[in-house]
Amino acid sequence: MNEPVVLRALAKLTLSLRITGIRPDGYHLIDAEMVTIDLHDVVTIAPGDGLIVKGRYAAGIPTDDRNLVRRALRAIGRTATVTVDKAIPAGAGLGGGSADAAAVLRWADCRDTAIAAAIGADVPFALQGGRALVHGIGDEIDPLPFLDQTFTLVTPPLAIATVDAYRAWDALGGPVGQGANDLEPAALAAEPQLAAWRDRIGDACGFVPVLAGSGSTWFVAGAHPDLAGRFPDAMVAVTRTDRP
Repeated sequence: MNEPVVLRALAKLTLSLRITGIRPDGYHLIDAEMVTIDLHDVVTIAPGDGLIVKGRYAAGIPTDDRNLVRRALRAIGRTATVTVDKAIPAGAGLGGGSADAAAVLRWADCRDTAIAAAIGADVPFALQGGRALVHGIGDEIDPLPFLDQTFTLVTPPLAIATVDAYRAWDALGGPVGQGANDLEPAALAAEPQLAAWRDRIGDACGFVPVLAGSGSTWFVAGAHPDLAGRFPDAMVAVTRTDRP
């Protein structure tokens, strides 16, 4: 590798999520429908050995071995200088870190689902992209026909770690969500401010929003660009489905 390689790392949107069980090792089993969307980080891979994170949502992103990019490089036995320009907020339920790791795997021409799953539960889907039903702990991918869809995302200035949402789900006794997402009651328990955001977004657009995975992003179908003016302290993005 002599010249830098520039890749898009697409965010994922979890359209529906059911939790179907818990493995003996504590990992939760899911049935979910996921799509990749055109909101993306930019991953630049060049010769060397290092990790640089920059961009609007770089603050607080670790660059040590907690970062999934470093785990991906270690898993494939490669070294590189990787620069990630973050446009996907962390703790938003959009799989930004997994998308970055999947970009590294694609660069290395690695499509091994087992390797991807060992890096992180969302990495197998991020590696494949498109639209799929996702089962197991996220490592079983059943592709679905691609659909050209538009969604509007509203990400409050809140962050929810996926592990915290699942711990709250366990503590609540495994609730079933009233809508499409079983993690919504748990995320609301973990971050009570989310409820006010849900209600404000619903009042503004006339539709009840859906929580993206473990949150904190709420989304509605269709394009609602006017929401940007209503929520200047949030990330508001009109997105379309996409493929890596």
